[in-house]
Amino acid sequence: MSLYAAYAGNLDARLMSRRAPHSPLRGTGWLNGWRLTFGGEQMGWEGALATVVEEPGAQVFVALYDIAPMDEESMDRWEGVGLDIYRRLKVRVDTLDGEEPAWIYVLNGYEGGLPSARYLGEIADAAESAGAPHDYVMELRKRPC
Repeated sequence: MSLYAAYAGNLDARLMSRRAPHSPLRGTGWLNGWRLTFGGEQMGWEGALATVVEEPGAQVFVALYDIAPMDEESMDRWEGVGLDIYRRLKVRVDTLDGEEPAWIYVLNGYEGGLPSARYLGEIADAAESAGAPHDYVMELRKRPC
């Protein structure tokens, strides 16, 4: 199994149970030195897509999943890896048990553009249901769309 750090909409445990049914949630943590942003507006169906970029001092709340080998291909397909929409990147996630190596999906597009209000609402709802701190969720809800 490999460790996947989910952010944005993939924080939703119900969604992940459909995308990776053999891959249990391990816990949550923070991707330090990164920030949530949006890009690839021309690739999205309703505006820009979620991604992360490196930024000192920033952090992104993540859910950690033990991805079973049988779910990896499904996740890559869902995220458009074969279509060159997202790519996998190795990162380190800070958890209550220490630092964990994991991988994330990063957009293969330039930062910029705005997400739809519906998409941003789904991201904030997913963060809230995953146990993100209230101030983190409120910052998501206040973002421009």
